[in-house]
Amino acid sequence: MQTAAQAQRKPLYTSLYVQVVAGIILGVVVGYLAPSVGVDMKPFGDVFIKMIKMVIGLVIFCTVVAGISSMSDMKKMGRLGGKALLYFEVLSTLALVIGVIVGNVVRPGAGMNADVTKLDAGAVAKYAGQAKEHGTVDFLMNIVPNTVFDALTKGEILPIVFIAVLFGYVLSKMGESGKPLRDLVDSASHWIFGVINVLMRFAPIGAFGAMAYTIGKFGLGSLGQLVGLIGTFYLTGAIFVFGVLGLVSRWGGFSLLKLLRYLKEELLITLGASSSDAALPSLMEKLEHLGCSKSVVGLVVPTGYIFNADGTCIYMTLAALFVAQATNIDLSLTQQMAIFGVSLLTSKGASGITGAGFIALVGTLSVVPAIPLAGMALILGIDRFMSEGRAIVNIIGNAVAAIVMAKLEGELDTGRMQEVLSGRLVEDYSIGGDGSVPRRPSIAAPATASL
Repeated sequence: MQTAAQAQRKPLYTSLYVQVVAGIILGVVVGYLAPSVGVDMKPFGDVFIKMIKMVIGLVIFCTVVAGISSMSDMKKMGRLGGKALLYFEVLSTLALVIGVIVGNVVRPGAGMNADVTKLDAGAVAKYAGQAKEHGTVDFLMNIVPNTVFDALTKGEILPIVFIAVLFGYVLSKMGESGKPLRDLVDSASHWIFGVINVLMRFAPIGAFGAMAYTIGKFGLGSLGQLVGLIGTFYLTGAIFVFGVLGLVSRWGGFSLLKLLRYLKEELLITLGASSSDAALPSLMEKLEHLGCSKSVVGLVVPTGYIFNADGTCIYMTLAALFVAQATNIDLSLTQQMAIFGVSLLTSKGASGITGAGFIALVGTLSVVPAIPLAGMALILGIDRFMSEGRAIVNIIGNAVAAIVMAKLEGELDTGRMQEVLSGRLVEDYSIGGDGSVPRRPSIAAPATASL
């Protein structure tokens, strides 16, 4: 079994982390030097995300069913779900508050004096239509899929969680008679994670394609005055991560910086692909390896992707204030509170839709007629740059949430967590030359730990 010292002796180029970094850098270079070529690289990023999404449904279904079916106390599951939803709402509210405060203090749109009559309202029209089609009622109705297979084939997270919780609950009630089926689901989950580990080897190519397209399509020079909004957004995201999540992590008994180092591959994949979906299966596997129980990870992480979109909340309040400031509209406290309240719903109601953050923002601004929707055209071109920040904040927030919920439920192996975060318990994600599934971890000698 591989030790930490052996892992450190492996050539750097074999590390997925290094390969993804190289892919991102190469993508930036190609997109900048040869924009047309960079745009043509888009299929590489799209195919990688499609490969991951094609198995996400199975990952969530098997993980949730296996976790819940192993629970002997269903009241505990209900308590976990209630605590998780409460936690999500508190953190989402804090994210919105921070976004409002920073937006009013920094005022990134002030002085732009954008002429609404010259903005391309047509570019925003299709998003406005989608926002109307995916309101809160539709969101709630779509939790229940038409068929079991419909949820799995579409890959929509919340319907999959719904049927998985239902199946897991019934399986837990079957007692010994359900043991063969539980063993089958558990074995299937190991098999699917093996497939995920193989697919993750294509992450550098996917990151290269997505980044080359982004830079080639929009260009570094296209940011112009909007760079202030992007900088403000990333600064606000950093304040939330290292401020709010840092305090939560300290309360949870672990170092946020060590957690970020542990999840560096997932964060880079999210950055390169501009989507947290691409890192979902790997994130769940790593959290289990960290010491969180399968049941907590299986329930908290997928639902967190829907209800715990902290990065999206920050984006929505900042972007709304930016559009108002750029078009010289002075929002009253009542109008800002209206945006704040609606954002709590729309940040969740648009989850799972392409361009979800932008669509949710269009839907939110519709409650304040004083803000012209045409003003959204100001940030349409840079939404891709901001979506990467949204996704990174979201995935960090959900990782912290899973660990905290596991601790609250007594489902966290704190000793194992400290071993993993200190580098003494190493997971080998490498794939053998024969395509074999990665080997399981072992504890290395304490002397090999380093920061």
